[in-house]
Amino acid sequence: MIQIFGTAKCKVTRAAQRFFADRGIKVQFVELREKGLSKGELASVARAVGGMRALYDESSPRVKERGLQHLGPSEARLAELLAEDTLLLRTPIVRDGARAAVGAAEATWKAFAEAAKGKP
Repeated sequence: MIQIFGTAKCKVTRAAQRFFADRGIKVQFVELREKGLSKGELASVARAVGGMRALYDESSPRVKERGLQHLGPSEARLAELLAEDTLLLRTPIVRDGARAAVGAAEATWKAFAEAAKGKP
């Protein structure tokens, strides 16, 4: 099943939900304000998208709130930060098993949708 991790307030997250709904594909939505990714899920998604840095939203208000905008955290420190504060993640994270996409990645969503349609 396709999972979408994001926040209800995020326009791109809502666009991802609409994208799959328009194609009749059920998704599991995970509200990051309530529940985050486990360390294992975070590591798996990071591998799929090219590392923790791809998941870190440097332009998020949360980064500024926490005073992290001038930090160049290492991958290990990023993993810690993202595990403890899910609002530092770029959204949406759309996950289909071991495959994942971050942000507005409509081409990848389309591939996930086509694969989902082929599943019983």
